[in-house]
Amino acid sequence: LLDDTMAVAKSLDGVGVAIMCPGTDVDELAVVAGDRIDVVAQTGEGLAAALTSVFARFTTADCRRVIAFNSDSPHLPRTILQRAFDVLASCDLVIGPTDDGGYYLVGATGSYPGLFASSEMGTATALEKLLTCARAMGLSVGFTDTFYDIDVPSDLSRLAAELEIAADRAPRTAAWLKNWKLATGVAS
Repeated sequence: LLDDTMAVAKSLDGVGVAIMCPGTDVDELAVVAGDRIDVVAQTGEGLAAALTSVFARFTTADCRRVIAFNSDSPHLPRTILQRAFDVLASCDLVIGPTDDGGYYLVGATGSYPGLFASSEMGTATALEKLLTCARAMGLSVGFTDTFYDIDVPSDLSRLAAELEIAADRAPRTAAWLKNWKLATGVAS
């Protein structure tokens, strides 16, 4: 999943790419990323801290459009990422909602301390809570297309079925799923 996620991020022209993660994971992920992508330790624990760290670290006067997206959407079309950058040209915040009440992507034009403080990551109300906080902060919000990420076994089954038809959407993930199915005897 991470390899395909890195590939889609790197496919955008003129975009810097980095992995934000807990400090304990930096060395391991640096090996996976190689010299292609910087791996940076987040400040604090958990996903809310990671998102806060992304925008605190990477939004600057020279870099006003920063997008954070997860590695459990390796099949994310690059057009969605490009759309997210386009939305940030006219909004403070862009969100990629998931159909389960969360979000797979968030982008911002600045660091907004406290934006993720009330967000309950990984819950069916994560998107609602983020929107409530953004509105309370007076931020303008735009959206990308609704998409899905891999949170539960049925999500993985859905992805596997899609990649059997269109493996080029996430070729490394498709190959891994095919080998996993063969090794475990899981039926299509």
